[in-house]
Amino acid sequence: MPPWEIDDLKNRKVAKIVFPTLYGAVLDYLVPPQMVQKLEPGMRVMVPLGKGNKPTAAYCVDIKSPPLTVQLKPLLSIIDDRRLLDDKMLELTRWIADYYLCPFGQVLEAVLPAGVRSQAGTRLTTVLYPAPLTPQSADAKTILTKKQFHVLDVLRQSPEPLTSGELQHAAKCSPAPIDGLKRLKLVLVKTVRRNSVSTGELVPPPPQLVAPLTLNADQKRVLTEIVSTVQDRKHETFLLHGITGSGKTEVYIQAIQEVVRRRKQAIVLVPEISLTPQTVGRFKSRFDNVAVLHSHLTDAERHRQWMSIISGEVQVVVGARSAVFAPLPKLGLIVIDEEHEHSFKQDTAPRYHARDVARKRAELLSIPLILGSATPALETYQLTTRTLSMPQRVKNLRLPDVQIVDLREEVRQRTTRGAIHRQLYRAVYEALRNKGQVILLLNRRGFSTHIQCPACGEVVKCPNCDVTLIHHRSEEIALCHYCDYQIPAPARCPKCNFLGINYSGFGTQKLEAEIKSRFPDATVLRMDTDTMQGPGAHERALTRFRNGEVNILLGTQMIAKGLDFPNVTLVGVINADTALNLPDFRAAEKTFHLLTQVAGRTGRGDKGGRVIIQTFSPDHPAITAASKHDYERFVKQELPVRKSLGYPPFSSMIRIVVRGEDERKTLEFAQTLAAEFVPQKKELRILGPAPAPFAKLRNFYRFHIHLHCPDGEYLRETVRDVSKELKVPNGVQYVIDVDPVDML
Repeated sequence: MPPWEIDDLKNRKVAKIVFPTLYGAVLDYLVPPQMVQKLEPGMRVMVPLGKGNKPTAAYCVDIKSPPLTVQLKPLLSIIDDRRLLDDKMLELTRWIADYYLCPFGQVLEAVLPAGVRSQAGTRLTTVLYPAPLTPQSADAKTILTKKQFHVLDVLRQSPEPLTSGELQHAAKCSPAPIDGLKRLKLVLVKTVRRNSVSTGELVPPPPQLVAPLTLNADQKRVLTEIVSTVQDRKHETFLLHGITGSGKTEVYIQAIQEVVRRRKQAIVLVPEISLTPQTVGRFKSRFDNVAVLHSHLTDAERHRQWMSIISGEVQVVVGARSAVFAPLPKLGLIVIDEEHEHSFKQDTAPRYHARDVARKRAELLSIPLILGSATPALETYQLTTRTLSMPQRVKNLRLPDVQIVDLREEVRQRTTRGAIHRQLYRAVYEALRNKGQVILLLNRRGFSTHIQCPACGEVVKCPNCDVTLIHHRSEEIALCHYCDYQIPAPARCPKCNFLGINYSGFGTQKLEAEIKSRFPDATVLRMDTDTMQGPGAHERALTRFRNGEVNILLGTQMIAKGLDFPNVTLVGVINADTALNLPDFRAAEKTFHLLTQVAGRTGRGDKGGRVIIQTFSPDHPAITAASKHDYERFVKQELPVRKSLGYPPFSSMIRIVVRGEDERKTLEFAQTLAAEFVPQKKELRILGPAPAPFAKLRNFYRFHIHLHCPDGEYLRETVRDVSKELKVPNGVQYVIDVDPVDML
């Protein structure tokens, strides 16, 4: 043992280290004396791991001074030059690991983006800086040349260290005088990490900030309550329930302005990347420094954004789900717009919900949280005690009239022609004639959604997944939307070789072709995941629509929410039943949300607006409530159903999905797992195992188990205890999803 490990043991520090790969392990390492003053919890370190002492990156989550009773391996180095995760963030990540039943190291990896961990966009660079003045350096200066004096003066006046090339350029000199200063130790050399390219300003401020808008009575009342909580410096979760077009965004902005006046910062979460450009534009026009975090950023861009945020330069962070972890040092307010959206739930481990993480982060910091929506999630509606209502649109604009078209009647009368039926065709024609714009929603991408042989009945399916292939005509392929398996679009039946194979069903590609055929003079733009590829695609598309270059915007649910275009006078829903009959207890709620949100895209200008909903289920409660813009009506119909079945928000729920390539072995393990849950409380209900709605995905057979209990902590503790002792067969995996959103 080295002498420094023996001497003065009382002052030694022990670091608690968590590994991103050894998910359950928290190991102790000795902090060498030279690192004691530098190391803090929330930094990443290199440590020797295993018998081979392989250098491994890990997280320091705590530092203790316990009595040293065993010999510990010392840390090798500190990776970060600053703390990336503060005490509150470490506390939040511990809560996430505990609540969502996932390893601590996995949570830390999710919170700290890959681009930050890899320090993307930077490189190791040798820089020069002036040595501190000492008697020896003063003696050395007496022999300097005039050029060396000049070089040293330039370096001392530089606000940051310079590379040799930068110093030569600034001092207009050759390398010789610099080399001489190095030999005299008047200029020191250091290796640092610097940006590979000049970053410029993160988000350039506009030439002139826009003044706040005048608020109506509802907005003033709501803002007063929020600001009062900001002033009191306490936590409160507000449900801002405002109908579409009621001016919720302006309330967010003016609340954040109050926060910024108090030298604090804010996070604004939006559900879709398609909303980010419009939302960022609103905030850039009102604040000096806005940072953006979403999935289309490169690692280098994300790293630059993150470091600017952690430095305290940024006033507002706008982003999608993961922006809830933005490391703002003086966070004063969190806003979640369209809080009902299921994209706020992470679909890979750790399977956190940004809404609930935001609530916990706001509690830890004693700051307000605003959950805004025209159609709040039933869990939010039921469990939030502070609701702020905004029942009127700004400028007293009317909500659009909604007409329901019964597609069953259209079929009976044989008046169908493609996806656009008579009433909707006439409405589109009228809107275009009156110089209005049209939005058409069809939540299915591709051209034809079903390929089947009429001779033998064979359905063309993905061999890896229990789903049909979707015809994409632009590429003439049949594609699986889950594993990306594809084949050339078949002209013959692959089973019986019949030539007249049938392509049926409508996707956005087929709708686009029909619209262009029936309205040849209109400019049509399609927005779905097939067309919105690459950085800036959403922004370019929406800018064209906003500027009037596009007459008809059609697409999937990405066009259904949050967008504000005053010249939209018609919204058409091609098929309102797309998600209505899925085996999901939230199917009605999701349908109501989507229809209400897309209906709210029209009637936002002086021309007014109307909505036409085509459906085979015109009497379904979700559709009738959406047609009346009546959220309370839907809630009164849906909550009793949930309560009678014991579903959220009246119970906590955990879904366990077991998957494996061997169907029999997978089912046997699922049955064994389900049998392990012996209810200690009669309220605990165990459903399954049963084949998942998608019984096979990506070559894995899937079975799921549903666990319900009013006591969420007991439910999580039960699953935690069972999973600790579980022996999983080779080739089988299981996934624990707390508070699941995806039931397929």
